[in-house]
Amino acid sequence: MTDIATTGRALPHPAREQIRLESVLHALADPIRLEIVRELAAREVDLSCSQFDLPVTKSTTTHHFRVLRESGVIRQVYRGTAKMNGLRRGDLEGLFPGLLDSLLAAADRQAARLGRNG
Repeated sequence: MTDIATTGRALPHPAREQIRLESVLHALADPIRLEIVRELAAREVDLSCSQFDLPVTKSTTTHHFRVLRESGVIRQVYRGTAKMNGLRRGDLEGLFPGLLDSLLAAADRQAARLGRNG
């Protein structure tokens, strides 16, 4: 399944029925990707890639967003020249009830335990 934004550029996304648990868990096992998802969940709005302050190179950032998109965790669409990222909360909750909220709560507890906000 693809989404075509106003610019006509399409990004491939798995259809809801194609999202697999092991792909979601793999995507969220990386600390950088988990932080991206935590921020999207906390803000509850679509964010452009440039709104994330990640401690990695631009090419590595691109890789992390691609893994999240291809696993079905986020949806990316172009708005003008910005690539916007949104959490696929409804799809994930429909397929794996409670999983995302449990993982986010665990990540929050870990961050607090380690003395980090993110």
